Amino acid sequence: MTARGSASDSGAGSRSRMADWGEGENLLNEDPHFPSPTGASGGKMWAICDPTRLPHRIIVLFFMCFLGFGSYFCYDNPAALQTQVIQDMKLSTAWFMELYAWYSWPNVVLCFVGGFLLDRVFGIRWGTVIFSLFVLLGQIIFACGALFNYFWLMAVGRFVFGIGGESLAVAQNTYAVNWFKGKELNLVFGLQLSMARLGSTANMNIMGSIYDKIEIARNSTGPVTLGIVLMIAATTCLLSLICALVLGCLDRRAEKILNKAEGKTGEVIKLKDVKNFPLELWLIFIICVGYYVAIFPFIGLGQVFFIEKFDFSPTEARLINSIVYIISAPASPVLGFLVDKTGKHVLWVMCAVVLTLTAHIMLAFTFWNPWIAMSVLGVSYSLLACALWPMVAFVVPEYQLGTAYGFMQSIQNLGLALISMAAGSILDSRGYLFLEVFFCACICIALIGVVLLYFVDNLKGGDLNLSASGWTRRLKSSSPQSE
Repeated sequence: MTARGSASDSGAGSRSRMADWGEGENLLNEDPHFPSPTGASGGKMWAICDPTRLPHRIIVLFFMCFLGFGSYFCYDNPAALQTQVIQDMKLSTAWFMELYAWYSWPNVVLCFVGGFLLDRVFGIRWGTVIFSLFVLLGQIIFACGALFNYFWLMAVGRFVFGIGGESLAVAQNTYAVNWFKGKELNLVFGLQLSMARLGSTANMNIMGSIYDKIEIARNSTGPVTLGIVLMIAATTCLLSLICALVLGCLDRRAEKILNKAEGKTGEVIKLKDVKNFPLELWLIFIICVGYYVAIFPFIGLGQVFFIEKFDFSPTEARLINSIVYIISAPASPVLGFLVDKTGKHVLWVMCAVVLTLTAHIMLAFTFWNPWIAMSVLGVSYSLLACALWPMVAFVVPEYQLGTAYGFMQSIQNLGLALISMAAGSILDSRGYLFLEVFFCACICIALIGVVLLYFVDNLKGGDLNLSASGWTRRLKSSSPQSE
């Protein structure tokens, strides 16, 4: 995501791993420890109102999944409307990519303080509402910048949007842990990630059509038409805000009924912990940055690439540019389950990086049907997200997880901001072939990082590349009962 891929993935990795090792209750089954406030004979209707019962938690999960829909839908609005934004606002590609850079800049810092704000300042409920408001306000400012033909105002809108976007993902993960901290947490995170990818896919495939319809209705193109289309997209952010309000009410009600404290992230950022990070973690950071900077900036520029090189129609180009998200939606939960069952995280990451490099080489140096390369890219992107982010929990103690993930996302956003600007400049001056070579070089850096991680991990005992059965034996041998 850019950060859009990482926020949900990082929460899923750390919290699902801790949940599997912990003593969390199975929240999708009936919980015998909490007596139902409605009584045993409440019936199906009462079960919907009972926060200890499955029907009620399904309702909570529904709003939880749609909480980030608007943010993910609007994040790639520029990619879905690349041609229209560049033409209507009279931009170079470098200036166009500034829209992605301005989203990333605030998250270089906010990844460190988002969890703190949720824990210590706003609380999960008000924090979620506030971050949803930032997302909605940012999209409205972005649309107004197009309406009034002020590019600087569009950049301000993306900056405001970025303030809320990543922090909203943190809030979404915190709600998931608070409500589903048992065996189903991996499934819940997978469903949330699938819904996020659904939002990205919908954006890629319908925004161009909406622009065409508004253009026909107004019988003109230009900034006003673009602004109207972006304002329509803002309605999805309003949906996210409504979900945040409903979730807040449901969570407050459950807190009163079950007499429990408001959910916390449990992660406090401590910059002094950075000096104690092991070498393996720094290599994971390098892999993360080298990989994601070759994914999201490429998607941001992909539509025109497929039109120019493969002579696709705009509709076909939008569809193939979204194939990474289309595949990721169903593949992420499946691949996450596969990685959980097999272990071997380093090898899975290596496979993902090699497949991604292969896909970029095909796109750069062949005229093969790009559906092949983009499908490979979609599978490898999903696989890397499932295998890379959980490894952080293997190399740092639990009290440093918040700092480690915050630092990882901050470095990722810094890399995305810089590479987005560089990619736009390269495309303006050298063209798409040179840009693809540049992305291949970034992936090669990630590949070098994976190889080094493999050898460093082996020298230290091979914990990161243990099989699932190996991890089970390791945990049993280190438990107090085995001593």
